[in-house]
Amino acid sequence: MASDTLSPQSAAPQRVHLIAVGGSIMHNLALALHRQGARVTGSDDEIFEPALGRLAAAGLLPAQEGWDAARITPDLDAVIVGMHARPDNPELARAQELGLKVYSFPEYIYEASRDKQRIVIGGSHGKTSITACILHVLRYHGRQFDYAVGAQLAGFDLMVQLTDAPIIIIEGDEYLSSPVDRRPKFHLYQHHIGVISGISWDHINVFPTEEIYREQFRIFADMTPKAGVLIYDRDDEQVQLVSMPTNPDVTYIGYGPHEHVIRDGKTFLINKKDEEVPIQVFGEHNLRNISAAKEVCKQLGIKGKDFFKAVASFPGAARRLELVKEGATSVVYKDFAHAPSKLKATATALKKQFPQRRLVACLELHTFSSLNPDFLPQYAHCFDAPDVAVVYFNPHVLEHKRLPPLAAATVAEAFQRPDIKVITDSAELAAFLRAQQWANANLLLMSSGTFDRLDLAALAAEIVG
Repeated sequence: MASDTLSPQSAAPQRVHLIAVGGSIMHNLALALHRQGARVTGSDDEIFEPALGRLAAAGLLPAQEGWDAARITPDLDAVIVGMHARPDNPELARAQELGLKVYSFPEYIYEASRDKQRIVIGGSHGKTSITACILHVLRYHGRQFDYAVGAQLAGFDLMVQLTDAPIIIIEGDEYLSSPVDRRPKFHLYQHHIGVISGISWDHINVFPTEEIYREQFRIFADMTPKAGVLIYDRDDEQVQLVSMPTNPDVTYIGYGPHEHVIRDGKTFLINKKDEEVPIQVFGEHNLRNISAAKEVCKQLGIKGKDFFKAVASFPGAARRLELVKEGATSVVYKDFAHAPSKLKATATALKKQFPQRRLVACLELHTFSSLNPDFLPQYAHCFDAPDVAVVYFNPHVLEHKRLPPLAAATVAEAFQRPDIKVITDSAELAAFLRAQQWANANLLLMSSGTFDRLDLAALAAEIVG
């Protein structure tokens, strides 16, 4: 793709066209560029909320859905292509024919931040929460920074910000950069400070073996430059394989879960003075995320006492172990979890936080990997923590993803839990959950989907009362 340097913050307004502008991160980039004064256009074959309303409010919504090569004109300074577009997209073909600068999302972010210190948070899990924690602490202390993160964060109106700030915090996704660039996104940011929060095989459609998947993180680790810093989870065996100190010119920093105590369903961090700092998140995985964020902030000049002062008000990342409703003897949480490692960490965290309460947990299999029979064995014993474990999937999703039919018995066997319940109808799932005894019991709902638009708020209200 593009190799010439683009200057997104030059004096003359840039003319930028985004192919697949309706994507989650792409429409946020469009809004960020518009906010900076660029002349932004875009296209997509379908645009849904919230992108539709947000683009319309900014005057950036395409007049018509669909692709039109006529939108690509020689005076464009850059064309940015999103992952949703296909390699044979007519607008992409026209841009290439005209010799325009064509960027993937990560390429453009790199070009926009060439003169900044780049901090990239990578990992199969935890990267959104770590990124969110860092941003919270920096903003608390009035630091100037840019960012690019893969989820909408509380208190931030956009998922992308590009200004003249001296640093940028980037959530480093390992998935492919664009339909015509098969490199993982986090290889393109060229970090100065890198984080690897954990490695757990995912995206089986792109990385068919665990070794190939892990290799992407080794490449990322090896890209840490002279005088750079690599921060990594020292207890993750897969991370150890790629992150152990090998380059004498790089500073390697391992971290584990922050020292803490749990009392009456509340978690407290313990600082160097043995003082207790109450926090709003919980679970070992979040305590590890906080440690990673603390190490990054230390590199950015935030002292320990200032970090603790800020982190006490950190609400966690949106859609990550998010409280739906709380009652006197019950709580309902939902979590954007689907991978085996995330499933295990979240369920275990909630069980440890409320050890005297029964835990009912439900996972929706929704992603390509989670519905693939070759990947399902990765879930073995990852759902042992709940007292009642339910797995839900919709057979129609398999058809949509062009996957073979999946038998409920195959799913049950993969989890290696004899009493696990597998449900394939959302009405049956709702009825099953309503029938449970909810006195002194908690409910955890985990999915990157919607349980087929199940009204979780209404369900939680019935359960908690």
